[in-house]
Amino acid sequence: MAGCRPVVEVVHLGLQSYQEALRLQQVFVNRHRSGPAHALLLCQHPPVYTTGIRNKPYPEPLLDRLRLLGADVHRTNRGGLITFHGPGQLVCYPVLNLGGFKKSVRWYVGQLEETVIDLCRRFGIEASTSPHTGVWVGDNKICAIGIHCGRYVTSHGLALNCNTDLSWFQHIVPCGIEGKGVTSLSAELQRNVTVEETVPHLLDAFTHLFHCELTAAPESLQDAAET
Repeated sequence: MAGCRPVVEVVHLGLQSYQEALRLQQVFVNRHRSGPAHALLLCQHPPVYTTGIRNKPYPEPLLDRLRLLGADVHRTNRGGLITFHGPGQLVCYPVLNLGGFKKSVRWYVGQLEETVIDLCRRFGIEASTSPHTGVWVGDNKICAIGIHCGRYVTSHGLALNCNTDLSWFQHIVPCGIEGKGVTSLSAELQRNVTVEETVPHLLDAFTHLFHCELTAAPESLQDAAET
């Protein structure tokens, strides 16, 4: 029985451009205006570098160099600095009204981190938090976290490296943290770990850490976007 647990809709977007994912997040954010409409948007992105909120914009020559690599570049309103998204990375955008969970952004970020730590444990990987947001295996980040929260409705989220091509990260200082590296589930386990293999573990860990019930998305994403 669901009891008083929040119900969260799972929406599988597949390979989705970053710009379209931003648009869809806003669609799901807007749904909360008429009542609770919690959702988890799951996707992968074509190669894209994204920049978060900082005191001054990144210099355009740097962004141009990244574009020359064949990646898109987008500025966003999430927390955190610059990072990379690409195929082989499980991206999860929770669109939740924290009023149905706990009205604390710090708690929310901590639960996202613990969700990924739990997931890694299921693969036999010992991961942890650090003074820097995200989830780490030693000095290597395996999952980036950057969120936006307006009126306690969340957007953006986490990006977990499954079998990502990690060479894309060599062109930036991921999340602005010097002297640290990146890793993936595949790199840690020395075998190919796909996004498809990882999704059920993420959903199970999320259900446990957020004390919620998951439900399948409507028959089509268009139906969901029109509600």
